[in-house]
Amino acid sequence: MNIFKVDEVTSLYRRLIEAWNKRDAKGMAELFTGSGIQIGFDGSKLIGREEILSHLASIFENHPTAPFVTKVQDVRAIGTDTAIVQAIAGMIPPGKTDIEPTLNAQQILVAVNKDGNWLIELFQNTPAQFHGRPELVEQMTDELRQLIK
Repeated sequence: MNIFKVDEVTSLYRRLIEAWNKRDAKGMAELFTGSGIQIGFDGSKLIGREEILSHLASIFENHPTAPFVTKVQDVRAIGTDTAIVQAIAGMIPPGKTDIEPTLNAQQILVAVNKDGNWLIELFQNTPAQFHGRPELVEQMTDELRQLIK
């Protein structure tokens, strides 16, 4: 039986974000289980390391992606071998110095412990548009701006 450790699961999430920010498709794909799922900002659903790698490599090759600014809001165990990370994310577009509020997102990562190694079973990046509630977009953006160095 494995013991859930918040810092190990948080580290997995941070490595995922760092790989995105470095435009490292292989580094991102390797963090997933063999059948892991990634659901992108546009709704794209990718299953398995190979599909995730192929999709991300194409994105990084053909688009100037914006880096994430993220804040983990909650990490919780579901038993001893599964955990959920909930975070908020913003992006600073290339050539800009501030977060673009229309790109804010809620992020959910489900991690599983496989033989002592935490891997991603699901990562979902959902737009945080808060339709009809612009104050929530502003609140999230302000919270993320505090993290920009």
